[in-house]
Amino acid sequence: MREADVDAAIEAKVPMVNVSIPASGVQIAAKLGDNRELALEQVRRVVSYARERRLEVAVGGEDSSRADVDFLIKLIATAKAAGARRFRIADTLSVLDPDSTYALMARLRATTDLELEFHGHDDLGLATANTLAAIKGGASHASVTVIGLGERAGNAPLEEVAVALKQLYGRDTGIVLPELENVAALVAAAAARTIPLNKAIVDEHVFTHESGIHVDGLMKDQRTYQSLDPNLLGRSNRIVIGKHSGLSSITTLLDELQLAASAEDARQILSRVRKHAIEHKRPVACETVVAIWRAVSERSLTNGA
Repeated sequence: MREADVDAAIEAKVPMVNVSIPASGVQIAAKLGDNRELALEQVRRVVSYARERRLEVAVGGEDSSRADVDFLIKLIATAKAAGARRFRIADTLSVLDPDSTYALMARLRATTDLELEFHGHDDLGLATANTLAAIKGGASHASVTVIGLGERAGNAPLEEVAVALKQLYGRDTGIVLPELENVAALVAAAAARTIPLNKAIVDEHVFTHESGIHVDGLMKDQRTYQSLDPNLLGRSNRIVIGKHSGLSSITTLLDELQLAASAEDARQILSRVRKHAIEHKRPVACETVVAIWRAVSERSLTNGA
């Protein structure tokens, strides 16, 4: 939190800045010589400096989740008095769970009408859950990153928070949800990162089904094994054929390919498909299923003759 950084922001022609200050006792001791008054004075000085230069200001409370709550309340009040628009509650070391996040945010919200932003880290895999809990507790803003990029294990993923808010709470963030997959792909490419195959919301496997029980249920009623509607994200279901596939998957695929098969032939095809998937440790390609169908059909004709 320095005037020189504000000057650099002005030169970059941005309308709003985030200036951070240590909030916890550990951080204040290490960075400010255990001087809480110095932290408060810096907030007064630098926020006022930025406001005088017509910048909107967010104050980032570094390591807020380990701070003394009474001091954190004082820090927020000082930021507001100096003209800040927002205060960021940072779970810098990922020490919160959803219950403690909600409790902290609710207590802070009861003391101020300032914009409160939650910044969650994902070291324990709780960044999304904690962010949602913070919003329920009174946070007006969520600090997120595309596909969860960030320090260490990363931050709360934009796509997870945005879709969960819509799906679970009916909250519209203004984000165009069908574009999330494209944005994730673009950011992953720019960051030279690979999106995991089971990544929530944006990976191709999200709406992929293989299990025989699941596929049979989906064909009867999509609600049996899927709560998130793929149409919400501009996506559609994809059925893959593999070792967990059931007879419904095989017969449906054969119908789509306009390949006739008796009930017995379909069972034979399913058996061979499962064997192929186990041997090759991956889903079975459509052309492989066609080859298996042809072999089974020819054998049936030979036996019949």
